[in-house]
Amino acid sequence: MNWFADCGDQSIMAFDTVNFRKIAALVAAAGTLFWLYTFYAIAHVPPGDGTGFQWLAVFPLGMVFGLFFLPAWLLVAIGRLPRFTAALGVCGLIAFAVLWGQLLQEFPRAVL
Repeated sequence: MNWFADCGDQSIMAFDTVNFRKIAALVAAAGTLFWLYTFYAIAHVPPGDGTGFQWLAVFPLGMVFGLFFLPAWLLVAIGRLPRFTAALGVCGLIAFAVLWGQLLQEFPRAVL
């Protein structure tokens, strides 16, 4: 019995048991929930001068959602490219973090 060959097979099998489709679905769900939260957070920003310009933040956030998470949901639904889909979702979460950090600096500090 070749012990080293068995260990190699087990490590490959352990890597194959990681379900990237579930990971991609969880990441896409997290991104979708955060995108929905941004509407709530923007609605509670103090009005400032009353022009409603804080709602312009919806457009770049929507673009991140459309570029990263809609394709991720589509790929999860059809079961294609699960590793790429998980990576796409993680990139979307990073883009949300960077964009949201910039927006928090622009919004008044009262509520957020």
